[in-house]
Amino acid sequence: MNDICCGPGQGDEHDDGHDDGHGDEDATPWWRDPGMLLPIASGVLLAVGYTLEWTGVATASVVVLTLSLLAGAWTFVPGAVRRLVRGRLGVSLLMTIAAVGAVLLGHVGEAAALAFLFSIAEALEDRAMDRARDGLRALLSLMPQTATVSRLSGEQTIPAAGLQELDILVVRPGERVATDGVVVSGTSSIDTSAITGESIPVEVGPGDAVPAGSINGGGVLQIEATAAGRDNSLTTIVHLVEQAHARKGERARLADRIARPLVPAVLVLAALVVIFGFIVGDPALWTERALVVLVAASPCALAIAVPVTVISAIGSASRFGVVIKSGQAFEQLGTVRTVAFDKTGTLTRGRPEVVAVETTGKHDRDQVLAVAAGLEAHSTHPLAAAIVAAAPEAARLTEVTEHPGQGITGLLGDDAATPADAGAPCARPVRVGSPRWVSPGPLDEAARDLETQGMTVAVVEIDGAAAGVIGIRDELKPEAADAVRELAAAGFETVMLTGDNERTARALAAQAGIRDVRAELLPADKASAIETYSARRATAMIGDGINDAPALAAADVGIAMGVTGSDAAIESASVAFTGTDLRLIPRAMLHARGGRAIMTGNIGLSLAIIVVLLPLALFGVLGLAGVVLVHELAEVVVILNGIRAARRPRTATPVVDDTGRARSRTIERTPEAAR
Repeated sequence: MNDICCGPGQGDEHDDGHDDGHGDEDATPWWRDPGMLLPIASGVLLAVGYTLEWTGVATASVVVLTLSLLAGAWTFVPGAVRRLVRGRLGVSLLMTIAAVGAVLLGHVGEAAALAFLFSIAEALEDRAMDRARDGLRALLSLMPQTATVSRLSGEQTIPAAGLQELDILVVRPGERVATDGVVVSGTSSIDTSAITGESIPVEVGPGDAVPAGSINGGGVLQIEATAAGRDNSLTTIVHLVEQAHARKGERARLADRIARPLVPAVLVLAALVVIFGFIVGDPALWTERALVVLVAASPCALAIAVPVTVISAIGSASRFGVVIKSGQAFEQLGTVRTVAFDKTGTLTRGRPEVVAVETTGKHDRDQVLAVAAGLEAHSTHPLAAAIVAAAPEAARLTEVTEHPGQGITGLLGDDAATPADAGAPCARPVRVGSPRWVSPGPLDEAARDLETQGMTVAVVEIDGAAAGVIGIRDELKPEAADAVRELAAAGFETVMLTGDNERTARALAAQAGIRDVRAELLPADKASAIETYSARRATAMIGDGINDAPALAAADVGIAMGVTGSDAAIESASVAFTGTDLRLIPRAMLHARGGRAIMTGNIGLSLAIIVVLLPLALFGVLGLAGVVLVHELAEVVVILNGIRAARRPRTATPVVDDTGRARSRTIERTPEAAR
């Protein structure tokens, strides 16, 4: 049992003095777990000792019960003494005092029962915590130890940690990808289920991104590394999950605030009971009751009530593609009642295409696209890639500056975008942005028509005058409507916040089933809108772009969607989804809501046990053996209840993309299947 004065994961060791980690012991049967050997031996000796006592063999009974006491006490007494020397009090100290006092009063059997039950509960707690951390260990196991790289001298096998950007990996069928990369040669299918929760293999070929930890299918792939072996999407996920174990949420802090003063308070109460015994002239009786009070009021269950739940839930979430950065974020996620979506790249596919270009008489289609591409080549916005892809070539520009939520400015360095007879100067200011920032001028009616057709419009300006408007369409993700419907069925309010124009935003929102739409928002406006919603109900913001970062930071819970999101979005968010399937959102919300309910129940049960047992112990209704039994059984119940938070959401229905392939058949995966 973790020392309540330091909290799980922060102390040097458990109360038993053993290391926190047990390697892979959580995968071994309980009877082969080294951490269970002493508690089991204590229990067997306890049973034998009581049998001998009942049969009248008194001397042998005392010897066997003493051995049982020593076996059980060895798991927590040394740790209690070491912490006491360092000036730290813990639950194990209360149990040590109670056991020693029981022996001094001649109750060796009760002391042995206390040692056995406390040690077995502690061992079960260790196994529960190890099992809860299994999600992190599963992620670590996804990283191969070695990787094959292609060199001028031939293929070489090197440690995966030694991979550098631009290395060419050779990944054969059945092998795991050692770091993030882009396919440069070969075609195959990859299984990303253990990373993103999307279980259907994805077809990949040259130009397709491949995440670290995914499994190659039937073809040989050559992949150019886009991240180092020690700093890729998978190692980032592992780091975030590790951080989550050390950061506590509101209920964890509540449990600590209650548990910390309880240990010294219980010691003081026990001392007062002993003093009262001397005052009334019956010190033996009241000293025995003081020992029972020590056990009855010890906050064992309270100390573990929240940590085992949080670690179970966070570890489980990481296995189906939801990385929760802290216990606090997990608890806040469980309070959310309003879910705000960004549009581009979150509700939409994130694969926009240029479908229309309207120009003035001074500039043709290719010239407008060339200037726009020269500017957008410096942007991370999803619409930028569509413009760059549509342009025959990009104009050469200088002094390019991005204005998040508005557009991009720059200087055109040649006359490629202007008719040869125009006689324009060399350095001409150019802009591309929304019609709210760059006036369409004579193309205003054309821009409105494109927006009415559900397109996002970018206006290109050259030398202070509108040169053209570009219509870009990004289709809604096929699972978006299902995700919104599931959220509504679970009682969540949904909102769309976007910088896009009102007509385009409402058209897409209607397809998704979202009624509350706020459009034409700058990044600061999104953050302000989130603050307004948060004032009424706990609100989560879901986005993936740099312009979403202020809103993600302002929300009660910021959720970065997909590993391809911008660094600013991921850093601002407290939850990150490794996949892009929107149906993860309702499942993550319900997962957190269920875990929070379990935490609340655990805290309530732990406090109820103390409140009920304390007066029963103080007035002699229950003796030491009865209090120990009830107390330790309650702790086991709290542990088992906390482990329930590891249960993952229900399976999702198939989603078919525009190629006719099922993108994600199920969200729920067993650890064996994920491997």
